[in-house]
Amino acid sequence: MASVSTGEQYLAPYTACTLGEYFMSKGKDVLLVADDLTKHAWVYRQISLLLERAPGREAYPGDIFYLHSQMMERAGLLKKELGGGSMTFLPIVEILQGDLTGYIPTNLISMTDGQLYFSTGLFNKGVKPAIDFGLSVSRIGNKAQWPAVKGLSKSLRLDYLQYKELLQMTQLRTSGLSKEAEDRLRRGEAISQLITQDKNRPVSIEEQIIYLYSLNRGLLDNLSTGQIRQFRLNILTYVEQTKPEFCLKIRQSKELSEDLRLMLEEALAVYLKEEVK
Repeated sequence: MASVSTGEQYLAPYTACTLGEYFMSKGKDVLLVADDLTKHAWVYRQISLLLERAPGREAYPGDIFYLHSQMMERAGLLKKELGGGSMTFLPIVEILQGDLTGYIPTNLISMTDGQLYFSTGLFNKGVKPAIDFGLSVSRIGNKAQWPAVKGLSKSLRLDYLQYKELLQMTQLRTSGLSKEAEDRLRRGEAISQLITQDKNRPVSIEEQIIYLYSLNRGLLDNLSTGQIRQFRLNILTYVEQTKPEFCLKIRQSKELSEDLRLMLEEALAVYLKEEVK
């Protein structure tokens, strides 16, 4: 907070780390969100300049990288004999004027296991969460995914990025386009509708698998935007009612076996024939 002294602003994230470590040592799972480390870097730069330390890039002191890296290294997973607790560190950084190559953002990107880039432009267009697929990176994401999700989402990022590029080139005009371009636009619109999450409505992994399977099979390519929205809102409930064993079995196995694939295929075929209007 701006009303708090500079010293207190500098110590705030360290205080949070200390509290997190206390509960971690008690066997608890801690989530620490630092919002945001850009302001913390500004405070440290101010203190360093007042102490007449030699400024470096963007007037930050030379040890700004170690300041934040040592802070995030306090996160981790303890052995059972040490309590078995964990602390996850999520640093948030403000991107000034859209410059992702700024000193503080690049420092934090080099320390973490990936980054989520939230775009103001996407948010204003109604895409929520407003995650920019092109600038967001995960270095360990596929290692934590269910095998079913990993197998179905291989081409999702590429398809979406190609759609955005094609959409920009055509400027929303679909006349005179090749069939391949029109198919990509329809597929991209389906992806856009499915990745838009409604407020206070988390999406389960079973539901994500249904979405991804439908996309891969091209079942949504010929649906209108309204029909895709209806599909997104109703399909999980429909599958749970008609094939109640599907969600239970896939949560246990985390893989889309041939039996589960046939079960899902049958449910989707009936839904798209009888429910979509």
